[in-house]
Amino acid sequence: MKHLVLGGVRSGKSAFAQEQVAASGKPVCYVATSQVWDDDMEKRVQLHKENRPAEWRLIEEPLALADVLNSLNSPDQAVIVECFTLWLTNLLCLEDEDRLEQEKQALLKAVEAFQGDLVLVSSEVGLGIMPMNALARRFADEAGSMNQSLAKLTNRVTFVAAGLPMPLKSDF
Repeated sequence: MKHLVLGGVRSGKSAFAQEQVAASGKPVCYVATSQVWDDDMEKRVQLHKENRPAEWRLIEEPLALADVLNSLNSPDQAVIVECFTLWLTNLLCLEDEDRLEQEKQALLKAVEAFQGDLVLVSSEVGLGIMPMNALARRFADEAGSMNQSLAKLTNRVTFVAAGLPMPLKSDF
């Protein structure tokens, strides 16, 4: 099962995604893409740590996400990736177009080839106003395109708002 979970900030998407991956009954690996740049982000990361089971394996990888997924690719494995919009931010901040494109393409191939249970968390950023600056617009465009690509590769897509999961695509 491959499942994309979308939602806004504090929408409940992380809690829902964690419930989904835990239901697999398989060993879970939590792949975190965030980097801690300030006190607020440190608090957010700590909250995520407190809200997930201690027995879950943790891999922190801000850039080479495809390499991590390829290393975990097994029918007996469950993986949750949190989150794709932070991963895109990390890549955009490198200001290396070639690396961005290589990582995106490698990631899509890794998701397509993944044989275990995979729950992907991504923010839906396209529901607000058009950003004023070029980098923010680029980020929104990249996130929207990535979410569309991931949705095509997954069996299920769920949008979470106000803690309520709304199925957008389902394999049942």
